[in-house]
Amino acid sequence: MSDFILPDIGEGIVECELVKWLVGEGDTIEEDQPVVEVMTDKALVEITAPEAGRVTRLYYQQQENARVHSPLFAYTPLERAEDDDADSGATQDAAEREPARDSGHPEAVTPPVELPAERQAASAPARQDETARNAPNQSAGGPHGRIPASPAVRRLVRELGVSLAAIPGSGKHGRVLKEDVLAFDRRGDGPRQTSQAAPTASGGAARVEPIRGMRAVMAKRMVESATTIPHFSYGDEIDVTELLALRERLKAQAEAAGTRLTLMPLVMKALALALQAHPLLNSRVDAAVSEIHYQPHCNIGMAVDSRIGLLVPNVKRVEQLSLLDIAREVARLTEAAREGRVGQADLADGTISISNIGALGGTYAAPLINLPEVAIVALGRTQWLPRFDAAGQVVSRAIMTVTWSGDHRIIDGGTIARFCNQWKGYLEDPQSMLLEMT
Repeated sequence: MSDFILPDIGEGIVECELVKWLVGEGDTIEEDQPVVEVMTDKALVEITAPEAGRVTRLYYQQQENARVHSPLFAYTPLERAEDDDADSGATQDAAEREPARDSGHPEAVTPPVELPAERQAASAPARQDETARNAPNQSAGGPHGRIPASPAVRRLVRELGVSLAAIPGSGKHGRVLKEDVLAFDRRGDGPRQTSQAAPTASGGAARVEPIRGMRAVMAKRMVESATTIPHFSYGDEIDVTELLALRERLKAQAEAAGTRLTLMPLVMKALALALQAHPLLNSRVDAAVSEIHYQPHCNIGMAVDSRIGLLVPNVKRVEQLSLLDIAREVARLTEAAREGRVGQADLADGTISISNIGALGGTYAAPLINLPEVAIVALGRTQWLPRFDAAGQVVSRAIMTVTWSGDHRIIDGGTIARFCNQWKGYLEDPQSMLLEMT
C-alpha cells in the first residue's frame, strides 16, 4: 500500500479544504484520473491519481482541512491490486482503520469507515434492526456500504435535516435522487437529524453554517483589501447606444465563427486601449509601498458568481487579442468559474478587474479592489433614459452607470477621471477604437 502525499499546490499555501472526493475506498483508479477536489486560497483544484491502482483509504472527510506534504489517500498500485482478493476491503486489519496519528501520519485524520453491507450485518445486528424500524424503506447501500447519492443530494439532505438512510432511492442501484429527497421532505415522515442551532429571541432556532471554502477566502481577502488600501470612488454615466448597435451588427458574424458576442469583450478591449495610455491603472504597489510595478500586459479580470463563491478569472493580454478571441475567453472562463472549476493560471496575474453588477439588476456599487491590483470598476445595468441631443430634442439613449474604486495611495481623482474619460470615449464612439488597435 502506498500513500499519496498532498503536493505543493501554490506558492505559500500550507493547507487546503477538501471539497469533494471523486472516488471511494475500494474504487479502481487510472493514472491521471481526478480523485479529489480541494479548495486553496486561490482556486478549486483537482488532484489526480499518480498511477493506476485501487484506493484503500481516504485520510480526510469532505470539508476537512488537509495539510500540504501530509498523506491524502492510500492506494494499492495496479500490479499489486490485481493480486488482491476483490473483497480484501472487508477483511482489512482493524489496526489499519485506527486514526492516522497511530500510523505515523500525525497531520492526517482518518474519516469514519463505512463497511460493506454484509459486514455491517455481521458486526452490528442491533444497529441494523434499529435502523430498519426507523426507516423500513431505506435505500440499499451501494458499493463499499455507502448509500449512492451525489454530493449535491447529500448537501440538500443536510440542509433539510432529513436522514439519507431513510429515503427510498429511485435511481439505478437505489441511488437517491434530488426528487426523492424533496418528495420525502414534503411527506414529512421518517427520522430527522437534530439541529444544534442556537435559540433566537423569537424562540426559534437559527441555522448555523460554517464559513468555508471560497467564502472564507473571499472574507479574508476583502478584509485585507478594505483595511490595507485607502479606497476612493469615482462614478460616471456612459452612453452605450452606439456600442449596442455595433454589437448587434457583429453578433451574426460572431455566431458564424462559433462565438457569442456580449458587451463584455467590447468593454474589455476599450479598457485595454485606455490602460495603455494610462499605465498607472494597470500597476501594482509593493508591500512596502515604496515602488510601483507597471505590468507589461492587460490581464483583465471579471467577477463571476460561481457555485463555490466569488471568483475573478482574467483574460490574459487583452491588448493583443481580437474581439473574437476575447469573446471566446470570456465564454470559457465564465462557464468554468460558474462550475467552480477555473484553473489557478486563469485566476493569477490579474491587473485590473470588472464587476458586472448590472447583469443582476444593480445600478451602483462601491466595489473593493482585488489585491494586488489598484483599481476595479462596477458596471451598472443599462437603462433607456431620456437625454437631450445636439439640437436640444429629447431622445431615448442607452445609459450605463459605472463606478470605479481606486487605490488612493498612488491614484488621485484627476488620474482616474482622465482615464475614465478616454475609456468612455471608446465606448460611446466604438469606431474610434479602430484607430488604436494593432
